[in-house]
Amino acid sequence: MPGLGTIVNVAGIILGGLLGLAFGRYLSEQLQKTLMTVNGICSMFIGVGGVMANMLIIENGRLQTQGSMMMIVSLVAGAVIGEFLRIEDRLESFGEWLKLKTGNGDDASFINAFVTASLTVCIGAMAVVGSIQDGIMADHSTLFAKTALDTVIIMIMATSLGKGAIFSAVSVGVFQGVITILAGFLAPFMTEAALSNISYVGSVMIFCVGLNLAFGKKVRVGNLLPGLLIAVLFSLFTL
Repeated sequence: MPGLGTIVNVAGIILGGLLGLAFGRYLSEQLQKTLMTVNGICSMFIGVGGVMANMLIIENGRLQTQGSMMMIVSLVAGAVIGEFLRIEDRLESFGEWLKLKTGNGDDASFINAFVTASLTVCIGAMAVVGSIQDGIMADHSTLFAKTALDTVIIMIMATSLGKGAIFSAVSVGVFQGVITILAGFLAPFMTEAALSNISYVGSVMIFCVGLNLAFGKKVRVGNLLPGLLIAVLFSLFTL
């Protein structure tokens, strides 16, 4: 059944969020802040690890770097497009709408939790590759693996950030659902180079999400999202 992977992913996020809320009730405010900082630091190291895995290569017995120009062009061009389209503002506006529609109007942390969690679970090659596999071959294995990771991530985020993290399930459902529907069209463009570039640039964005979690909002990560598309285009036109 095409789409089952995303359905399970959404269910896992909701489950993780509910568990996080149930657990978070027994934690002091100071401990919740500490967990948020730790979560941010962990995200930063995950991002660094993803960048290094794509940037560093061994050539002729020497450690070399690759893809630096692609990363810079993708992020800079993506930031320009994202700022022009005001993607983060629109994501926050959607979060505000969700907050009111779900009866959470008095939750001051709702929007931050929603946006941060949404960016964390939507950025990355697993979401793209898994959704294409789901749509074309009804192969859910990648999204099932992603579900296990997302469940834990959202559980921790809900504990430290609040119930807004649970509603990242909406973002995942829309993002991965659209890719699954368009899988037949997108598959030819998702070459090995394109997926590597997505992982590369996406890892930088994950680092920025972690930076915001650990040290307060410094980077408007939502406005960097077009950089993922630029990274794919870069792979197609540099063959």
